[in-house]
Amino acid sequence: MTKWTRLLVAASVAVLPLGPAAGAELVMVEQRGCLYCKMWNDHVGPEEYARTPEGAYAPLRLIDLHAPYPDDLSFASPLRITPTFVLVENGVELARLEGYPGEDFFWGLLGVMLDQHTDFEGGTQ
Repeated sequence: MTKWTRLLVAASVAVLPLGPAAGAELVMVEQRGCLYCKMWNDHVGPEEYARTPEGAYAPLRLIDLHAPYPDDLSFASPLRITPTFVLVENGVELARLEGYPGEDFFWGLLGVMLDQHTDFEGGTQ
């Protein structure tokens, strides 16, 4: 590879868009035996969520309520209810939804969180 080819490749990579979700995640806090966690998994689930505009923007990350918090996440207050859905950007909590109110309310409330705290546009609902 010539010097100019390397420069051209480096310049192309430098301007590639990272996408609107750089750093955004939806953290789902769950625990074994949680009925509402099971309901969310039955109604929405990680695979279906990942195929939505919301899932593309803020990928899902699952953590256990009783495990130590990951070092790269910072929560505004203790996590006590499962499921809890925490919208984070670059590991810092922006908003949370405690509990699972059903599929229709979940998508609506997630949309409100994304609208109020990110530049996300468009959505499933």
